[in-house]
Amino acid sequence: MKARHQRLFAIGLVVAGVGLGATFLLKAMNENILYFYSPTQLEAGEAPLDRRFRVGGLVVENSIVRSEGTMKVDFTISDEAFEVPVTYTGILPDLFREGQGIIVHGRMQDEYFVADEILAKHDENYMPPEVADSLEHTRKQAAAGEY
Repeated sequence: MKARHQRLFAIGLVVAGVGLGATFLLKAMNENILYFYSPTQLEAGEAPLDRRFRVGGLVVENSIVRSEGTMKVDFTISDEAFEVPVTYTGILPDLFREGQGIIVHGRMQDEYFVADEILAKHDENYMPPEVADSLEHTRKQAAAGEY
């Protein structure tokens, strides 16, 4: 093989390797992204049913039900327009309570959102930006008479 052909072959291998590496990287990143949805978006059917995602809202007053003898907790979150029932088994964050802005990670199963992680705000003045944006969007739609 001539030197010129060897160089072209080597360049072709490098380009193919970089392309294959970029493909694997993008595929791995896409599988690990957790998209955020509001209860309104869940009600509209916008959330995927076959993968994990995040849902945020306020814990509805008087909705927390603890199962005796287990670490299972059922509660409801709302964006002030729609509500999503959540079930979680595990240790709740110290700041978890009714009226609290939270984000839950997990997936839909039947009519429940089965959470595997709960994130609560860390002080009295903070609300996760996704939850604040979702609540503001819902309030604007309600004021416009869309609900």
